[in-house]
Order: sequence, then structure tokens, then C-alpha cells
Amino acid sequence: MWDLFKAELLRFRSWAIAYAALQLVLLGFMSRVVDMAQQPLLVYEVIGGLYGLTGLLLGLYQMGGYRRPNTWLNLLHRPMPSWRIAAALYGAGALLLAIAVLLPLLVLAGWQESMTARVVDTRHLLLALSGWLVALCAYLAGGYAMLANKRYSFCALVFVLLLVFCKATGMGAIAMQCMALAFLAAMNLTAFKPDLDAAPRNLAGIAVTALPLQMAMWFALVMVGFGVEFVWIAQGSHPNNMAVPLPGGEKEAENAEAKDLMIAGLRNSADPQAPLWREQAGISEMFGIESYLRAVPVRNELTNLAPMEFDDTTRRVRWVFSHDDMRFHGYSLVDKRPVGTLGVAGQQPFPSPPLSGPGSVFFTADTVYQYYEDDESMLPRAHLPSGEVVTGYGKVGDDLALLSNRGLYFYDLEEFKNDDGVLTPRQRVPLPGKPGDLIRIELMELLDGWLGSFTYTRRSYNAEGALPFQQLIRVDTQGHVAQVARRDLVMDYPVAWRYQNWYTSPALYSAQRAIARLFSGYLPDEETDRPAVPRSARTIAAVLMLLSLLGAVWRTRQTALAMPARIAWIVVCGAVGLPALMSLWLIHPKREALEDLPLAQAATA
Repeated sequence: MWDLFKAELLRFRSWAIAYAALQLVLLGFMSRVVDMAQQPLLVYEVIGGLYGLTGLLLGLYQMGGYRRPNTWLNLLHRPMPSWRIAAALYGAGALLLAIAVLLPLLVLAGWQESMTARVVDTRHLLLALSGWLVALCAYLAGGYAMLANKRYSFCALVFVLLLVFCKATGMGAIAMQCMALAFLAAMNLTAFKPDLDAAPRNLAGIAVTALPLQMAMWFALVMVGFGVEFVWIAQGSHPNNMAVPLPGGEKEAENAEAKDLMIAGLRNSADPQAPLWREQAGISEMFGIESYLRAVPVRNELTNLAPMEFDDTTRRVRWVFSHDDMRFHGYSLVDKRPVGTLGVAGQQPFPSPPLSGPGSVFFTADTVYQYYEDDESMLPRAHLPSGEVVTGYGKVGDDLALLSNRGLYFYDLEEFKNDDGVLTPRQRVPLPGKPGDLIRIELMELLDGWLGSFTYTRRSYNAEGALPFQQLIRVDTQGHVAQVARRDLVMDYPVAWRYQNWYTSPALYSAQRAIARLFSGYLPDEETDRPAVPRSARTIAAVLMLLSLLGAVWRTRQTALAMPARIAWIVVCGAVGLPALMSLWLIHPKREALEDLPLAQAATA
């Protein structure tokens, strides 16, 4: 085993060293230009994608060389169990990826920590570890794709997709990657057998193969839906590219001018002042929320929603936030030397990481802060009640609007500019829906308050979001709130389209939602008011599950499966739906049947 491990290292050592050197040169050059620890999320996603591609290519090439029949028999014809051979090969690959991917990142982090005034937190070291884990997951997926039966070997790539779509943060992201890595390792051990094309025979092998394959088949059906949508768009009848949107529909509300949307919402209002407000909406200035925050920073998250830094132009100092001590660390833009730390009202640590906003304003999960260059201080200016999270902000007339996941707050803008204390909101408007469904807010100033229009259509095109509607609410100067009107919008998408990802397999749909949200914490953008599944969608799902069950009964009769295995597959296909039937079809081919052959005739002498 040890000799095989060393031989595999020697086989790829030159490539690993060259890759590490190239990465070190490129990252070193980029670090001289920008702070690589303070890049936006997209930069880390691109780099992580490159690491994943590297691991995938290594797995494909390494195991592709061993898959040839003679080479494979020679590899397994050794006085050791097959799992030890697999451990030697994959262990060497993991070490090679550590040299190529992880080592340059640690060297760069060590240089930045010891030779510069830039901030290097524990989370940055975990980010380097995460990059290595991404490469390892893709490496094992590539190895499985090469070793397993070609009918279903692609299913390992579903774990790469999981890493793309999962919403876990911090150590939760590391945990998700480790879980994916463990499952991929089990899949590769199952595939590491003398007859590579044979289906798994024991329960554990079937389970580790069928589960990701069923999810891959569900995702394939989702991709079919995307293909149908492209055809729909090409025909010109898709709601997103119709020349004239459906009257009273979702797209009309999303694309309408603010005043037109306000007038449409007031059209059927029973409020006695509604006619006056409709006239005023045609000539008044409309205000809205300038910026929506779909997420806020979380302590020890591996990446950044936005660079965690800002510049003090007066003193020419750059302040960079550290998640380790929850304070800003400054260094001079002139000589790059450290100049100290900055906390709340002096040196108090921030309760949660702040996100830079317009001007000198910063947002944490529930607090607004303002930086004062005159005395180099950071002070809290507004607090949200417990349980509420900042989701947007904007200047509206003479007020400052702060949006949370539960309400809309109005503050005196002049007081915000001229004072440094914690502000008290003038009015609060409770939101009529969930933050994940909200797509736009329009505000019209009245003589004695505000009239607000809240449109909820953001996810109404699929099974994730609420049914589309528009709600108008009035709040007076005393803070009294009154419901003015509600308008249920026409759905541009039919029910069969909205639930296309659900009715193909309700069980897998719920499973992927739960898995993607593991270790993610509270995400306002994911909080939606999902309605009950309509009867028509449930009927479609039931029909598809019944067809899947009947298809499993027919298919299992054509295989060599034992009766208990047949019953288990039939039950699973009936419960899971079409993806399970497709998995059965791919894993267990039809049993071979010997054709009647003519009897041999004795040769005459």
C-alpha cells in the first residue's frame, strides 16, 4: 500500500509542483494589486470553480488510466484488499491536491499576516481549507465518473452541484463539504471492484448509488423544464418577453411605472380618499427603497458579500474589518503601516459584522451605524426590535426609510444628518407579506403621512413563492396604520408550470430544499409565504407516482433482482416518482437471455 502511494505521488509530482508554483505566482501578483482577503463573493466563486475543475480533471485522468481492463486487473491483483488499494490511490491524489491548491494559499496567508498590515482572520484559513475540500469533492466525483458503470457514473457530479447551490456559511459550509466528501468516498469504495460494469449487489452499495442518482435524475427533469422554457421564449409568448404584458398580471406590476402601479392599486379601493390619491399619484413624486439587502454578513462566514473595508479620505486610512476581534483595523494608504483599531463608540466590539452602505453608513443585522471622520468614531444611529433584520434602505422625501423583514421604518433625515444619537422612528408600517416575496415598494408622501404600495411577485413564478398580490397601506403622522386596498394579481404562469419542479418528485423536491439550507441560519431572502399545493398539481404528482410504480412493476420483472429487492424498488418508485424509476432503469439492466442455439452436428471423417 505504501509503495503504491509513493508511486502515485511520483507519477504526478511534477504537475502538482508546477500547478502550485503557477498559483503562487498568480495569487502573489494579484495580492500586490488588491487585498485577496477582501474580495466580493464572485471572485471566490470563480477561484473555487477553478479548484473544482482541477480536481475533476485529476480524477478523470488518474482513474481513466487505470480503467483499461488489463491495467485494472493488474492493479487489483495484489495481496491486499481492494479498499486499501483505493485508499492508496485516492490518498495520493488528496496529497497532490493539498500541495497544488492548499499549500500556496497558506503561504500567501502567512505572507500577508507577517509582512503586511492587512487583516488575516481564522476564516481566511478556513476559506483555504474550503478550496481544498472543493477540489477533493470534484476529484472523487471525477474518479467515480470514470470507474463506475457509464449508465449512471455521472451521478457523482450532483455533489458538485450541491456545493454550488448550498447556502451554508462559516463552519457550516466546511461541514457540508465534509459530508459530501464522505458520501463520495463511500461511492468510490463501492465502485472499486473487479467488475467495474457490474451493478452494486449489497444494500449499502445500492443505497449510495441510488440516492445521488435519483437526485441527478430529478435535476435532469428540471433541465428539461429549462429547455422547454427556452422554446417558450423563442416563440415569443413567454411572460418575460411578451410585447404587451398580461393586464393585471405579475410582469405588468413588476415593470410598471411607480405612479401607474399606485393608481392601479387604488382603482378598486373602498377608502373615501382613494379618488383624491389617484389624482395625486399622477402628479406627485414617487419614492422607493434604493437598495435591497438580500443578505447581511454573518460572523466567521468564509467569503464576503462585499469587501469589508472603507477609506477615511481625510486621514488617508483604510479600515478593514476583522471577524476575529469584531473591530476595524486601519493602515495608512501612504506608507501601509498599521494605525490602530476602531470599534463601536471607541473600542467596543461590533455585535455582528457591518456591511458598508452609502456614504458613511454601515449596516449590521439589526443596527445602523455612522462613521464620523472628524473624531474617527463609529456610532449606532438606529436599532431594530429583537427578531428583525435589515433588508433595505433609502431616502424618501425628507425621511430616511429603513426596511426590515417585518416592517418599514421612517426616520427624520435632518436629525440623522445633524445629530449623533440613536434615532427614534417616526412611523412603522408592518409588512403585509414575507421578505422573500417582496419585489418593490412605492411610497407617496401625503399631507399627513405616507401611502405605501407593496408588491409581492418575486417568486410567484414557481412553487417557492406566495401568490402574487399588491397591498396599499397608509400611515399618518401619529403612526396609525390603515389598510387601503389589496389587489390580487393575475398569475402569468399556469399552475402546471409553477409546480413543474415539485410534481416530478415531491419527496426529492423537499429533500433538496432541506439539504441546500442546512447550516445556513436565518436568511430573509429565503423566507416566503408558500401557499398550499393546488389540487391540480397534486393530481399530476399522484398520476406520475402511479405511473412510476407501474413502470417499476414492469421493469423489475425484466431484471435479475430477487423478490425482496423488486418489492423495495417498486415501493421506492411509487413514493419518489419518476427519478426513482429512471434510476432503476439505469442501475439494473435487463437480464441476459440465451437464445436458442442449433445443436452441434458431428463432423464426418
